[in-house]
Amino acid sequence: MIRTDKIAKRFGTLRALSGLSLHVEQGAIYGFLGPNGAGKTTTLRILSGLARADQGQAWIMGQRVGLRTLGQRPMLGVLPEEPAFYPWMTAREYLRDFIAPLYRLRGAEAARRAAELLETVGLSEAADRRLGGFSRGMRQRIGLAQALIHRPQILLLDEPVSALDPAGRKEVLDLIESLRGQTTVMLSTHILADVERVCDMIGIIRKGRMVIEARREDLLQRYALPIFEVEADDSLGEWPERVRQMPFVESLSITGRMARVFVKDMQVAKRELLASLAGQGLLIRRFEMVMPTLEDVFLRLTDETSAEN
Repeated sequence: MIRTDKIAKRFGTLRALSGLSLHVEQGAIYGFLGPNGAGKTTTLRILSGLARADQGQAWIMGQRVGLRTLGQRPMLGVLPEEPAFYPWMTAREYLRDFIAPLYRLRGAEAARRAAELLETVGLSEAADRRLGGFSRGMRQRIGLAQALIHRPQILLLDEPVSALDPAGRKEVLDLIESLRGQTTVMLSTHILADVERVCDMIGIIRKGRMVIEARREDLLQRYALPIFEVEADDSLGEWPERVRQMPFVESLSITGRMARVFVKDMQVAKRELLASLAGQGLLIRRFEMVMPTLEDVFLRLTDETSAEN
C-alpha cells in the first residue's frame, strides 16, 4: 500500500532524509518512530504529496507519488502534526460545508457524515462552536474527523494523540484500532506505549535512515533484553560500577536509588546479581526481573545507531 525506495530530502544544508526505504502492508497499522528531527514528518509530507523528494521514489497503492498526482487524493486521509483551520467556521460547517464537498459529498450525505464523525471523535456537543475557540486537543479531534470523512483507504497520522488527555488518547487509539484490516494506517508518534498497543508493524528511523523495520512481536523478541530492576533503601554505592564490568551485563542505567540492568544471560544474572548485592552489604527494597518494553528497544537501537555514527 505504501512504499519508498531510497528517498532523500535536503533543506539547505540540513539533510532530512538519507536514502529511506520502507514498506507498509495493506490493512496494517504501522508505527513510524524516531527521535526529534529523524525525518518522520518530512516522510509523511512526501507521501501525501506536500513535498517532493530530491532523490528516490515513493508509491501509494502502486501509483508513484508526485506533487501533481491528484488521483491519489481520494485514497488518502492526512492529519498533520498541527492541523490549521478557518477560525470563524464551526466544527459542523467545516466538515459538512468545506471538507465534504472536496470529496464530492454534498447535501444530506455530507450532513450525515459530518454528524457521524463528530460523534466518533467526541465533539458532538461542540459541533456548533467556532473552531477559533477550540483547544489543541479539540483541534486534533476535528483534524482526525476531516482525515476520515471520505473513508480513505490509507491514513497518514502525524502525532495524532500528542495533545490529548488520557481519556481522549484512549478514544482515538480505540478508533485507530477499529480500522485494523479495513484501512492502512501509518502512525507517527513519540508515545511508544501507544505504538506497542495498536501497531502491527514498526519502523524506526534515525537521521533520515531506516534503523529497522519489523513486526512488533519480532522486534521485541529479537532486541528486547531481559531487565533486572534493583532499588535500594539508600545509595547503591560502588555496586553499579562493579556490575558494569560483569560479562553478562549489556548495559546499566541509574535513576536515583534504582538501577536497571540489561543482561545477555538471564539465568547467570539471577545468580550473580543477587550474590553481588549481598557482597556489598546493601539494603535492598526491591529486586525484580521486568519485561522489556518497546521503549527499551527503541532507546537501545537508536543509541547503537548513534554510536555507529
